[in-house]
Amino acid sequence: MRVLLTTTSYQDTPGDHHALLESQGFDIHRERGPLPEARMLQLAGDFDAFLCGDDEITQAVLDKAQPRLRVISKYGIGLDKIDVMECTRRKLPVLFTPGVNHTTVAEHTFCLLLALVRNLVDSANAVRNGEWKRVTGHEIWNKKMGIVGLGRIGQEVAKRALAFGMEVHAMDLYWPEAFANEQGVVRHETIDSLITAVDVLSLHANLSESTRHLVRADRIALARPGLLVVNTSRAELVHMPDMLAALDAGTVGGYATDVLDEEPPPADHPLLRHPRALITPHIGSRTYESVPRQAMRATLNLVNFLQGAPDVIQANKF
Repeated sequence: MRVLLTTTSYQDTPGDHHALLESQGFDIHRERGPLPEARMLQLAGDFDAFLCGDDEITQAVLDKAQPRLRVISKYGIGLDKIDVMECTRRKLPVLFTPGVNHTTVAEHTFCLLLALVRNLVDSANAVRNGEWKRVTGHEIWNKKMGIVGLGRIGQEVAKRALAFGMEVHAMDLYWPEAFANEQGVVRHETIDSLITAVDVLSLHANLSESTRHLVRADRIALARPGLLVVNTSRAELVHMPDMLAALDAGTVGGYATDVLDEEPPPADHPLLRHPRALITPHIGSRTYESVPRQAMRATLNLVNFLQGAPDVIQANKF
């Protein structure tokens, strides 16, 4: 049984998942993902299983990977890099790990937001360089937080926003009525309505054709001056040229993101040195607590599937 392991968080973080995987007697080939389609095409065809991160698993990759490939076990919950529809057509199981990283990502969302409003990175770096640079920031108390996607992560963000004294607004196709009523979350049916009402917009939606470029020029034009946008979901939820133009003009006061359209980004990526941008290298779920949870769930999914055990979380049904 040959397994392609690509997720770096899985490989770099200690935990019981390593022992479980190694105890199975698999022939494990390790790569440093996320891998582009070109590299996946070079590797496909030699493996019975993928234990993957955000590698590009396209129809072309599947064509080359099968008939040998039996299962894809995704470390994480985002499936937009996998052609799930094609996997379903081929009756190829796609396994994933919902419910294991929501607290960690929610905490990182507030890490980004607080660093953004208090100019934390610039101030700390100035002191480190021998400067006593005192920049005036803002409070988030009494501000309005808008959450796009009120699933597990969005709900954890909402709870933390309320604890900071913020008023929470949100939108979600699958509205969690009980949670929203209990927490006093204001419901919006559209992004246009939401973006006009809030001071901070936090993105927690899955990437799909309906959410791609959800934040773009015509919607930014509806927002209050100085809107802050925090993205710990997918880079493609934001139309980057429009965001850059809004940052240049000051209509968006700051963009804090853990995700970029190309990772790692090229050195000349225009967002990297923008004075109103704050970027972290896709570490929202990368903690010593969260990684072992995700990694163990991904490994259990793989092992249990191959052994015919029922404890498997499958994203596609056929």
